[in-house]
Amino acid sequence: MIRLLVILAALVASATPTLAQHGHQPMHRHFSDAERWAQVFDDPARDKWQKPDQVVAALTLAPDARVADIGSGTGYFSVRLARAVPEGTVYGADLEPDMVRYLNARAEKEKLANLASHVAAPDDPKLPAPVDLVLVVDTYHHVGARAQYFARLRETLRPGGRVAIIDFKLDSPTGPPPAGRIAPAQVEQEMTQAGYRRIAAHEFLPYQYFLVFAPAR
Repeated sequence: MIRLLVILAALVASATPTLAQHGHQPMHRHFSDAERWAQVFDDPARDKWQKPDQVVAALTLAPDARVADIGSGTGYFSVRLARAVPEGTVYGADLEPDMVRYLNARAEKEKLANLASHVAAPDDPKLPAPVDLVLVVDTYHHVGARAQYFARLRETLRPGGRVAIIDFKLDSPTGPPPAGRIAPAQVEQEMTQAGYRRIAAHEFLPYQYFLVFAPAR
């Protein structure tokens, strides 16, 4: 587990396969060879602290829900979400084409017809249809112009839709360098600016905060 934490810390600090920020402008860090990175991102040892099944359960998804996994990568959460909504749909969204290729091949191999990934843009996840839930894991701190990004994302939520954000605590032993982390209070402030209100905060993850937002009324 310690080795996995070290590897993940280095990866998050250097090249998370989603959205990255340089100043106020997002930039794409290349992240090819998805098969190789899947050995890290989908390492079963990660389950001990990421608690994916508990996260999915906490989201209380209806069987026919539509879900977007922004920064879906190799599908660590996407495949679990697809199994949780057997009558619904899961959209993976990632900037890296090789990650998209890998996840679509994985969905076919694991017979998850309700899961499909696509290439997103730095300022737009390009969701193909409105969704009930957007999940953003270890990606929020990489998004540039976050208030504008999530304000635009709000328009893709179905009535009753939510955005769940999981990211590293300031004192986590893994994750991006401390200077690149975002306190949960800042996340809440930025999401309020984007037109949301916090509706839940789960405390069971040891290294990350888990906040859930809905559009403000």
